[in-house]
Parts: sequence; C-alpha cells; structure tokens
Amino acid sequence: MKNYTITVNGNVYDVCVEEADGAVSAPAASVAAPKAAPKAAPKAAAGAAGSVKISAPMPGKVLKVNTSAGAAVKKGDVLLVFEAMKMENDITAPQDGTVASVNVSVGQSFEPGELLVSLN
Repeated sequence: MKNYTITVNGNVYDVCVEEADGAVSAPAASVAAPKAAPKAAPKAAAGAAGSVKISAPMPGKVLKVNTSAGAAVKKGDVLLVFEAMKMENDITAPQDGTVASVNVSVGQSFEPGELLVSLN
C-alpha cells in the first residue's frame, strides 16, 4: 500500500492506494487531512475587513487588481478583473466607499464565495 497526499482546489487529502497484480485500486472513501497552510496572498490585518464584503460569484483567476486598501471608490468602479470560462469579468464597487482590504493578488485562483475585496 502506498500513501499519497493530494491537493485538490486547496483542500488536502491523504489517500492510500493498494496495488494488486499490477492494477491500482483505491479504497471507496478517503479521509481529508488537516488543511494546508493558506495560499499566499496579501491579506489585511485581522479585523481590518470592511463592513461591505465583495465575494467571488464563480471560480476564476485574478488578471488585474485596480485598487488598493485605503483607496476611495465610487459605485460602479472596477475593483478587479478576473478570468472565468475564458472570459474576462469585472468586479465593481456596489456602493461608494473606501477599500478596507484587497484579499487577492494577480494570478491567484479563487472559488465561489471567497472574499475578494471589502469596503467601508
């Protein structure tokens, strides 16, 4: 039996694979290992997230970040551009405010619901 650690979409799994007559088979169920260290991304200090949270609507990859913490933004301003399903999409400010935190960086992948930007 061989043990492997596999990471899928940021989740870490320990998998045991049994070899039988040259064929490889895996048990029906595997147990998730403790989560790996979080992805390296510029994060604001704990407690610095703003009251208006802008989350990812779908999985994607950040192409461009147009703002930074402390910047004043108006409703409709493009905060970042991401790629999903081979299309470029904009994340815009839902209201006027000040950027409290930018939780992603260029080239970073994200999942639906993940916090991208927060405003005050």
